[in-house]
Amino acid sequence: MSDGLRGALLELVPDERRVSTSPATLEGHAGDLTAHAAHEPDAVVFPETTAEVASVLAWAHEARVPVVAYGAGSSLEGHVIPVRGGITLDLTRMDRVLAMRPGDLTATVQPGLMRSGLNAAAGEHGLFFPVDPGADASLGGMAATNASGTTTIRYGGMRPQVLALEVVLADGRVVRTGSRASKSSAGYNLTGLFVGSEGTLGVITELTLRLYGIPEAIVAARAVFPDLEAACRAAADMVAAGVAVARLELVDERTLRFVNAHKGTAYAEAPSLFVELAGSEAGLRGEVEAVREIAAGEGCTSFVSEVDAAARARLWEARHDALWARLASAPGKRHTSTDVCVPVSELAGAVGYARRVLAELGREASIVAHAGDGNYHVASMLDPDDPAEVAAVRELNERLIDDALARGGTCSGEHGIGLGKIGYLEREHGDLLPLMRGIKELFDPHGILNPGKVLKLETKGDEHG
Repeated sequence: MSDGLRGALLELVPDERRVSTSPATLEGHAGDLTAHAAHEPDAVVFPETTAEVASVLAWAHEARVPVVAYGAGSSLEGHVIPVRGGITLDLTRMDRVLAMRPGDLTATVQPGLMRSGLNAAAGEHGLFFPVDPGADASLGGMAATNASGTTTIRYGGMRPQVLALEVVLADGRVVRTGSRASKSSAGYNLTGLFVGSEGTLGVITELTLRLYGIPEAIVAARAVFPDLEAACRAAADMVAAGVAVARLELVDERTLRFVNAHKGTAYAEAPSLFVELAGSEAGLRGEVEAVREIAAGEGCTSFVSEVDAAARARLWEARHDALWARLASAPGKRHTSTDVCVPVSELAGAVGYARRVLAELGREASIVAHAGDGNYHVASMLDPDDPAEVAAVRELNERLIDDALARGGTCSGEHGIGLGKIGYLEREHGDLLPLMRGIKELFDPHGILNPGKVLKLETKGDEHG
């Protein structure tokens, strides 16, 4: 079947280098960074234009062949795993900055451009793109999953940064949503609908994004606390005080122990807040003191701040290296992480509950959080072939989601639904699922776009199997 599929695709993209069924290429597009089981596509296509994307989708629509869009492969809920085989559309060759408009504070880019690439281009104009999910992800993938991360507290996630999109629909039609204007009240917000749809409604081929001026001054600080709850309370107080926080991250003692072992560093192995403040030099002096006083009010045992860029980078190293340190702590196992988000005022209680559940289950795990927006991750290493470990991780996830929903929160703050959280989406938004399925049916009547993600896979009697 792969040979026949490759022949058909070469009629659409007549370049043997860009239509592959080689075992190495298929294996390289079979999984993501998590413990979800890998599944190879039948073919991988590397389009270079919107027209090529449209031609592949139009053919797949008629042939009832599944299509999964692929960026950097850094997703955390199996978004890019082609669970029904078919075609993976690798968009990494569509990686250009199409227009840079400093006067409008916008840029138009292709989906395969990496976040770092946009910031390199914007930096020449004194601008930057703020969304930082940790990994150097592709901008199309970040939009598809509504990525956020460390800077969400000030700038928000991807959805408010996307002004306009070019999207290829399942049947090959090319549509444009939004505009270059900074706001609009013209009809339904289809731009916002595509952002976060995880490739199930269309394939993004162009994005117009907001840019921001690089702050005059930046100060980074690390505050050490006697326990996690105290650190969470301090974070909530900083948010409530209106301090000019650009990042506000929580790292627990176990994570810092992993980092020290991995990097040979000597960070205090105690719950810590990593804080970044941005603004004018004069204004930040008072902001730093305000943060210091709030931290002291919750029993802070150590407070260090830095203004030099290199010193700031070293101070933040523990937070940025947390994932790699955790992976190094358990060779041969796979990373798994929860992703609930609660109102900031509920974070201390939610984290305390997570610690109690971990103790009951006998699981060792570390906790990190985007403390300024209430999104916390309980991260551990998993042997996917050990039924007891898999069951314990599933129970942990379910109990933390139930707790988050009871606190007015959500099952996913930033990782998305993908494969792993379909049941939890039903738990959170069961009354809305008929509307969601109706939208999916309208945009993708044959169910070829990233099947099995976000909503339960429904067999449509297609020939691909």
